[in-house]
Amino acid sequence: MERALRAGTTEIRPLERFDTTGQRTRVGGEVPPVPEVIRGSVPAWRRLSWADRFAVAAALEAARGAALPSNLKALEGGVFFASSTGGMPEAERWFAQMLRDPAGARPGALGSQQVSGPGDAVARCLRICGPVETVSSACASGALALGAALAALRRGEVELAIAGGADALCQTTYAGFNALRSVDEAPCRPFRGSRAGLSLGEGAGVLVLETVASARRRGVPALAEVAGAGASCDAYHMTAPMPDGTAAAGAARQALEDAGLTAAAVDFVNAHGTGTPHNDAAEWSALRVVLGERAARVPVEATKALVGHLLGSAGALEAVVTVLGLRAGLVHAVPGDEAVDPDTPVELVRGGSRPLPGARAALSLNLAFGGANAAVVLTSWTGP
Repeated sequence: MERALRAGTTEIRPLERFDTTGQRTRVGGEVPPVPEVIRGSVPAWRRLSWADRFAVAAALEAARGAALPSNLKALEGGVFFASSTGGMPEAERWFAQMLRDPAGARPGALGSQQVSGPGDAVARCLRICGPVETVSSACASGALALGAALAALRRGEVELAIAGGADALCQTTYAGFNALRSVDEAPCRPFRGSRAGLSLGEGAGVLVLETVASARRRGVPALAEVAGAGASCDAYHMTAPMPDGTAAAGAARQALEDAGLTAAAVDFVNAHGTGTPHNDAAEWSALRVVLGERAARVPVEATKALVGHLLGSAGALEAVVTVLGLRAGLVHAVPGDEAVDPDTPVELVRGGSRPLPGARAALSLNLAFGGANAAVVLTSWTGP
């Protein structure tokens, strides 16, 4: 993943998961088969939905990276997870079977339909006995889940949190975005003049959040700090963002204040960057409000151009990508060298990742249907 991120290589290509005949578009960010080493380590793997599998695979990878024990019962841990579709692909298959042969439709196939499925699967897999919370607020869900985990850690409710999100491609969502005419026939091109919509994707992003005291006690180093989180809702329109970006800017300012930082401290931005004309324009407006005259100079990365829009898990994966950038001292590039739209003149990184040594703070922003906005501030770890 890191190699593709640094090279600015897109994984958006023709879909194979389901038939796209009759749709306006044919592409998406589809996850390849999960390695056998992961499938074999989870006894209930065959009973998990696609989204559950993405969640568990990412959680296991994060747990190994944080040197966590395989059983977290002894730790005061919790799961704070996001999802938008949950087990909807499995429900679609069940419904299709009902139409073909009702006798062959197994009711158990609907067990993963609930949107809380991915977070529940992670809790079972890691044997976490603390709170398990699911956030489902469209495309802001992943960032909101990180904010919920941060709040729980600060309250002392948990000393360790598995925070993230997972979503899977499904026909209902794919057809819905096509009906809205908000998807691009080619891989999405955020902030470019020729942009024509988003590209849907799937997958999961998971971070292990831990108090400093707990990390010291376990003797593990921190990769970065979730320094602040913010949220807002503009209640402007069911699918369109508020054009002037003021509500999204409010979430970003709240996150910066929560982190104890000013806008001048932001070294780069991981933008929501869907590639839809209205969303990109609203986000540029928000960045101008927050960053002021620096808005056109602060480097911007747009993860969705590489993997597609992961809906409820987008903010979680983008937080992971942001941490990787802070650790490596660089800003990830987007594919292609097409010029940025002069109406949204962000400093979009193109033509390979841009070195940014000494980067200390990054802002990750998400704008969702229904007017939900979320922002997370991540900083390089400077503690002991």
